[in-house]
Amino acid sequence: MDEGEPTGAILVAAGRGRRMGAVAKLFLPLGGRTVLERALHALTLPAEVHVAVVVAPHDQVAEAGRLAAAFPKVTAVVPGGEERQDSVAAGLDALPSVAWVVVHDAARPLLTPALVRRVLHAARPSGAATAAIAARDTVKVASAGVVRQTLDRDTIWLTQTPQAFRAALLREAHDRARRDGVRATDDAALVETMGVAVRIVEGEVLNLKVTTPEDLAIAEAVVRRWEGAEDRRTGIGYDVHRLMAGRRLVLGGVEIPYERGLAGHSDADVILHAIMDALLGAAGLPDIGQHFPSEDIRYRDADSRTLLREVVARLHQAGYTPAQVDVVILAEAPRLASYLPGMRRVIAEVLTIEERAVGLKATTTEGLGAIGRGEGIAAQAIVTVIRQR
Repeated sequence: MDEGEPTGAILVAAGRGRRMGAVAKLFLPLGGRTVLERALHALTLPAEVHVAVVVAPHDQVAEAGRLAAAFPKVTAVVPGGEERQDSVAAGLDALPSVAWVVVHDAARPLLTPALVRRVLHAARPSGAATAAIAARDTVKVASAGVVRQTLDRDTIWLTQTPQAFRAALLREAHDRARRDGVRATDDAALVETMGVAVRIVEGEVLNLKVTTPEDLAIAEAVVRRWEGAEDRRTGIGYDVHRLMAGRRLVLGGVEIPYERGLAGHSDADVILHAIMDALLGAAGLPDIGQHFPSEDIRYRDADSRTLLREVVARLHQAGYTPAQVDVVILAEAPRLASYLPGMRRVIAEVLTIEERAVGLKATTTEGLGAIGRGEGIAAQAIVTVIRQR
């Protein structure tokens, strides 16, 4: 798949979860959030996912919609069908036009955004991929309490979700299954009946399925361990550029109509530059001048969103991930209030964090100094990064 191709996600949450008791599985608390919220957070966090649909039990669509409202990429919450296959079909019908689809079960709330990305990437060659775990135990086939066959465990994979498909392929697979009366427990099986190769992606052991109260207790322990073992670090960044005629004004990844723009080797986006330096500082890495030197022609007029993505990639290589950012913009003109929501969306998408984790405000210097005289614009950023032990 090309990164620019529109990609939709379907979160299948229509199961009743009768073994969990009176409360529907998707509304069960897990580490201070519901199962639905945890699964939806990880599924929609990657920038590669553009829109998402939640499929909920038909009598709990309103409650699921209330929780899903906190996730901007969710465009619809729809009722599911009698079986999982019917629910996925309902999700496909509700998705806008997309090139790729990633399907995940809300009953697996501990997936990571990294797994979503890996599955989407693996689907490129054939149009289909699934997460799976290689069997660790010896697998036997039995009937009437007697072993009939011992299978070669080197060939056995235990399927998980997410699963990713070219959208047209998955729609055709569901259309054929509906026409021919074919039923399957996962979407990869439907695609396999068409003779399409489904790629295997190494899944995650902790991407467990919450089916029983014991499963929920294990998931709760995992969340406590994850969130209790975080190494949080803080960084600060500052950048300033002068305004000049003949340049575009780009702030926070958003182009703003104005008579002057910021001078610099790249697009001189002081907001994203301040965030980059703050991220690098929090991780103990060199500043952006050493990563993207001004004498390097590759970065002339570079889009700072691309540079910020590279900084995030280098943070990941160092074992850190962005968690929160707070930015103050110092500008006498132009007025920026109407552009702040767009900047917030860009920053959240590039950092793969929620918009509510992005603080952004603009102020003036009351006419004091070079900024007050309208000679330039500055930004200061404070970030928090997390290192998982």
